[in-house]
Amino acid sequence: MAQEAIKLRVERRLAAILAADVVGYSRLMGADEEGTLAQLKAHRRELIDPKIREHRGRIVKTTGDGMLVEFVSPVEAVRCAVEIQRGMVTRNSDVPRDKRITFRVGINLGDVIAERGDLFGDGVNVAARLETLAEPGGVAISRMVRDSIRDRLPLTFADAGEHGVKNIARPVRVYALTAAAVEALPEMQLLQSSQGIRHRRIAGIPVMAIAALANLIIVAGGFWWLRASDVPPSQAFVSAIAQKAGPAALMTAVAPSVALAKLAEHTAPRMSIVVLPFTNLSGDPNLEYFADGFTDDLTTDLSRISGSFVIARTTASTYKGKATLSANEIASELGVRYVLEGGIQKAANHIRVNAQLIDGETGAHLWAERYDRDSADFLQLQDEITNQIANALNLTLIQSESDRSWRDHPSNPDAVDFTLRGNALITQNPDPKMCVDARRLFEKAIELDPKNVDAFVGLAWTYADEWGEGWNSGIDDFEMRKRIDSALTSALAINPGSAFAYHVKSEAFAYDDSRNWRGELVKAIDAAEVALALNPNRATTHAWLGRLYAKVGHPERTAPLIEQAMRLSPRDPNIRSWLYMLGMSQL
Repeated sequence: MAQEAIKLRVERRLAAILAADVVGYSRLMGADEEGTLAQLKAHRRELIDPKIREHRGRIVKTTGDGMLVEFVSPVEAVRCAVEIQRGMVTRNSDVPRDKRITFRVGINLGDVIAERGDLFGDGVNVAARLETLAEPGGVAISRMVRDSIRDRLPLTFADAGEHGVKNIARPVRVYALTAAAVEALPEMQLLQSSQGIRHRRIAGIPVMAIAALANLIIVAGGFWWLRASDVPPSQAFVSAIAQKAGPAALMTAVAPSVALAKLAEHTAPRMSIVVLPFTNLSGDPNLEYFADGFTDDLTTDLSRISGSFVIARTTASTYKGKATLSANEIASELGVRYVLEGGIQKAANHIRVNAQLIDGETGAHLWAERYDRDSADFLQLQDEITNQIANALNLTLIQSESDRSWRDHPSNPDAVDFTLRGNALITQNPDPKMCVDARRLFEKAIELDPKNVDAFVGLAWTYADEWGEGWNSGIDDFEMRKRIDSALTSALAINPGSAFAYHVKSEAFAYDDSRNWRGELVKAIDAAEVALALNPNRATTHAWLGRLYAKVGHPERTAPLIEQAMRLSPRDPNIRSWLYMLGMSQL
């Protein structure tokens, strides 16, 4: 009975773990015990603890010469670590070299076990190992952390190779920021990826022009901008924009797709890919949802490739049925190197898939395969295709606690089918009836397979949509929040690395914002940061997090997030609202 009680108190979660240690602590204490302790206490009181609070960290435990700190967001963990290390450079400037206190810092993002306020597990062990590999005065991070902060922070972490970790089978890829790089940073700079409003240009258009346009829209009541329709604005509205904001803003207002096409002019990342909608070869239009679901899951799975840049589903879907465009033309429009296309046929309990990977520059077919599988192997088939693409491009799949190991259990093909049907409904601008219909499908999926993570997240999503849109007639706020929390808790208990679960969790916190404005928005930001850490290729999460930062008074963090959303999904139906947010962040 006692063992059962202890088991109930154990909680697993994903966290960014920072481990720090004083270099040469024994030597310092041996030379001047009282002076060393006094210095260490002053550093904690005046620099370290305030920085941890500022970046919403929690000190898990301290030792005489080190500490373990938990952060919800890897971005905040790295910001905190680098700002502390930069602060120590200043504080040590007048201290004799042999008396200086210098830290090593390691940061990992991984699964941890929380029990009675302490943390255990591989996520902690890897952070501790990274700390020993860091240069004195520097910071070492894991690949999961590096992928989370890339394009988010103006820091250059060098690849330090793979290193073994005790009791962990796979080696860990380490990235290091040297002490010299830390020292070269401006003193106590707030780390952000923007370089100042005055010098920024978005898709070739000055941001201040977009800001002027946003201001004009507010004054003129130009709500056309916020709709994802193709209906053009009135001539009077166009003329007003031309006079007030100039030709660049006019181009953006009248034809945002023209301005956004400039995003494709960037040099394509090495692993940049678009998954075109797989063709439904079944001859039954009612099975379109199955082909679309397969495409969506493949898009998500390709994000597991380290360093990948995967165009969002919402943009890829705009090419559905456009056979006249070649793979080269699509790759050029989107600024990617590779195009994955294919078809899928479903009959009874059998699936046949044709897939081919095309070089977007040469049009060469790099890899092609046909698969014949039982319906029960649906998820494993997606993994197999993802692995073969990675092998074809000589890339490495991310292997960590956040990968989809929850798939190892036998899946029920009918449960998978119900989940795909539910997702097909909830992704198409749902109305109250669609929400209810999708919920029933997700509930059926859970009845058949109680370990179906996607079904639990989909269920939470239906409630979050109802709550956010004000459709929850007959269900009070407390009960609605309870249902969302229950579904997400179930999903994350099965797979702590579900990026979409954290995205939905963030939206739920934001909707709860009307009752606890500041506190709930901070939680919403934390959850969205985790979602981005788990899947840096989700355009809607970038845009959502940008919106949240703008709402809490950090517009300088909004612009780079919106830019990345537009880069990942340049033909997104929400592109006008994203541009609006981008402009508003600069006012």
